[in-house]
Amino acid sequence: MILQDRIPYDVTAPRPLPGIAPLDPSEWLIVDEAYAGQMAERRRLLADRCNEVLALSSGAVPAAEELLETVLAALPDGFSRAEDSVLCPDGARVALDRTDPLGTLGRIVQEDLCLMEKHGDQHVLTGAVLCFPASWRLDEKFMRPMTDIHAPVDSFDDNIARRVQRLFDGVQAGRPLWRFNALRYAESELFHPRSMHNPRAPVDPAAAPFWRSERQCILRLPRTRAVVFSIHTYLVRSEAVTAATA
Repeated sequence: MILQDRIPYDVTAPRPLPGIAPLDPSEWLIVDEAYAGQMAERRRLLADRCNEVLALSSGAVPAAEELLETVLAALPDGFSRAEDSVLCPDGARVALDRTDPLGTLGRIVQEDLCLMEKHGDQHVLTGAVLCFPASWRLDEKFMRPMTDIHAPVDSFDDNIARRVQRLFDGVQAGRPLWRFNALRYAESELFHPRSMHNPRAPVDPAAAPFWRSERQCILRLPRTRAVVFSIHTYLVRSEAVTAATA
């Protein structure tokens, strides 16, 4: 199992949807105690199951290239960048393959990275490296607008959809936003794809052994104007949350 020791925010605190707050740009990318384990799993998935965790439309290549440079410029302490590679905190050296910007990023940072670009009235998922899906599948969401992406989520009604679309329209370069979700899970797998036609069964909160939380950040790329939706996944034993809130 690849677990963190704790979640660095209170997942039990009620927050009205969509629960957005400003984010200090310097706190966008995180290296935590699960970095080595999560990155080994990310690199394995990109090597063995790339078609399930990576997708990029031809029109989104400029945004993906800009995202690569944006992430490289924002890498936190623990990374060392050379002209053609990055030395990561776990000691792995990752070549900078600019013909595969999302795949390269997926081997460097813990965050899953989704590109959302405005097509008509909505933002559409035009590219992603998504190694740790929480009960959804990239192939079912790729090139679909936001309302379709969230269609199976009961709490994502028309009112919330409009508010989220306004957030995506209004987020400014250099002024990122963040939110989190938190769900109880019976399984510890980080790669947890599930079809929208086969939704996850309800989990008894009193018996579920794990909390899974996504720290979701939203930022604007200044040149292409694409919106980046990044996901840092925390997975902890339930007692870690109980101890933190006791």
